[in-house]
Amino acid sequence: MATMNPSSAQVSVAKFAIGDIVRHRLFPFRGVVFDVDPQFANTEDWYQAIPEGIRPRKDQPFYHLLAENDDGSYLAYVSEQNLLPDDSGRPVGHPQASVLFGAFKDGHYTLRPRISN
Repeated sequence: MATMNPSSAQVSVAKFAIGDIVRHRLFPFRGVVFDVDPQFANTEDWYQAIPEGIRPRKDQPFYHLLAENDDGSYLAYVSEQNLLPDDSGRPVGHPQASVLFGAFKDGHYTLRPRISN
């Protein structure tokens, strides 16, 4: 997954792929990647709500996660700089994981085949 940032000549390559299990480097949650944006693609309000001291750069991949923590499951949007591989070997308990993904093997999910009408 490589894309050109229109404002520079740098190539942004995603470190994680769809189906990878990751964990946040600062906060106690983990999740499975279900989509990747080559650079920030959320609202400016969302971005400005992040405290300035921990606000990530926009010019990096951002990941959509089916996330979970001790309080439950939710969707998360996280910059690459804030993610680490999850080496627990455990599947994610998010209820939507079984909708998007099939097999879980060797710490990675495989996408279910698309059903089209």
